[in-house]
This record gives sequence, structure tokens and C-alpha cells, in this order.
Amino acid sequence: MSSTEADPNPADIAVRETEEKARKAAEDAEQANLPYKWTQTIRDVDVTIPVPGNIKGRDLDVVLTKTKIKVAIRGQEAFIEGDLAHPIKVDESSWTLETTSHPPGKEVSVHLDKVNQVEWWAHVVTSAPKIDVSKITPENSKLSDLDGETRAMVEKMMYDQRQKEMGGPTSDEQRKMDILKKFQAEHPEMDFSNAKLG
Repeated sequence: MSSTEADPNPADIAVRETEEKARKAAEDAEQANLPYKWTQTIRDVDVTIPVPGNIKGRDLDVVLTKTKIKVAIRGQEAFIEGDLAHPIKVDESSWTLETTSHPPGKEVSVHLDKVNQVEWWAHVVTSAPKIDVSKITPENSKLSDLDGETRAMVEKMMYDQRQKEMGGPTSDEQRKMDILKKFQAEHPEMDFSNAKLG
């Protein structure tokens, strides 16, 4: 492969960055037009919906099932309603009506606990516009939040990535080299000069 194929030229990079900015701006505009705001971590999704300050909890029609959501003021069109992008743990999910200070009003806060806690949601309900989940940077997820097996897998992937960047062996390659060294030490009579790890 020639070096021109491997390294994109500055014009290609500029075009790609411009396209990415336009895609992000369109995505942000779609999300801003929704009657709610939402955020997520790898484990849960939080939805906030501004409502008039005179609304009481009994005025709301909120339904949370494993696969559906509805939040509305009784007798009015729903703020959000439809099939969830992915299933939730109903017993761990909840909603509250809170007073806000900007401007004095209220908001419905909905907390959804994901069943699958290793995937990002592209949207809350399937009828809503999607976000590009490949662009999510999980800055607020901590390794300590993960269960043991998932944490070990993520730590191994992070180690292997750092090793590749520095030109060093991955954990699997290191393990093979250690096994070969041990075998060489146990069998000094054998010639390993042409041995290759594969």
C-alpha cells in the first residue's frame, strides 16, 4: 500500500471535518426540537421534560413498562410516548416531578435503568431521531462502576490499545512470549533461533 493511501491529505481531512460538523449540527437541531432533553450513561437514561409550574403529580399520566414509555399531562398530547429503543428494568426505573429555578417552573424527571448495561441508546423512543452512538465518549462512566468481568475485559482492551500505540506486545502476545520463554528455560538443549510467535 502506498503512503498516499494510508495518509489522507489535508483537503480530505478538512472535507471530513466539515461533513462531521454539519452532521453534528443537524443531529443537535433534531434533538433540540424534541419536547424533552435526555442524557445517558452506559447503565441508564435520564429524561427531563419541562412542564408548567402549576402542574401537580396527579395531573400527570406517566407509564413505564419494560418496552414502552408515556409522559403526558392528562387530556393533552404526550411529551414522549412510544416503544423504548431497548428494554428497561421497570423496578429500578422511576419518575419525579421537581420544581426548577430557571425560570420558576417544574419538570418531570424520568430515570430509566437499562437492562443491557453495555450498549448506548441512539434514541429514547424508536419514533424519535437517532444520535450517532459511535461518537459518544463515555467520560462519566468509571471503571469502578462496572462489574468484575466487564471491568477486566475493558482494562485488558485499554492495556492492549496502549501497547499497540507504543509498539509493544498486547497482553495475549506477552502471554505467548512468557510461555515460550518458560519452555526455552525448561529445554535448553533445543534451538529456538527461528521460532516465531503467531
